[in-house]
Amino acid sequence: MAIRVLLVDDQPLLRTGFRMILEAEQDLAVVGEAGDGLQALEQVRALQPDVVLMDIRMPRMDGVEATRQITGPAKDGPAKVLVLTTFDLDEYVVEALRAGASGFLLKDAPANELVQAIRVVAAGEAMLAPSITRRLLDKYANHLPSGEEAVPDTLHTLTEREVEVLKLVARGLSNAEIAADLFVSETTVKTHVGHVLTKLGLRDRVQAAVYAYESGLVRPGAQ
Repeated sequence: MAIRVLLVDDQPLLRTGFRMILEAEQDLAVVGEAGDGLQALEQVRALQPDVVLMDIRMPRMDGVEATRQITGPAKDGPAKVLVLTTFDLDEYVVEALRAGASGFLLKDAPANELVQAIRVVAAGEAMLAPSITRRLLDKYANHLPSGEEAVPDTLHTLTEREVEVLKLVARGLSNAEIAADLFVSETTVKTHVGHVLTKLGLRDRVQAAVYAYESGLVRPGAQ
């Protein structure tokens, strides 16, 4: 079955461009469009999309609040949210990730990246591009902990190896890349990632990366 996509952006021309790209793919189907967060909520309830391409800055209700309501405890449907950002303007992307977005993508990303990101998010994975993650967190480093704060108690529940895996997840590495870095199997990495998410009460790799930065475990700009 085709992946059902809802386009949410207050610029009609951008929605048209995204629709043309996505409808060229046999496994993707654009089921609707919305020009603001309130319309997005209505469309999600009515159309039950698999993935919502969500702009951040929109009238009436922004993408952060819409994401929070779409993915929150009272959510009505399976929709995952992929945030679209112009990057140099959107200081709320981290807030969108906290709110439940499964990843973010630059609006000027190549068409193949957009298509792949939708497929990744629809499959239940997080779209965590290393280059964008690093630039984003570096840009907003002043809004994150200094590293001098007390380490959260939940972090102490992780084993030494799980902490290593969390750091690599925060750098945006895939399971295969983490496996190569730690000289273990990809299956072992998946197990460690699962333990990290469960112990920390996190939904996915994106929330794990944000947690790693907010807890001071990883610092913006650090290797």
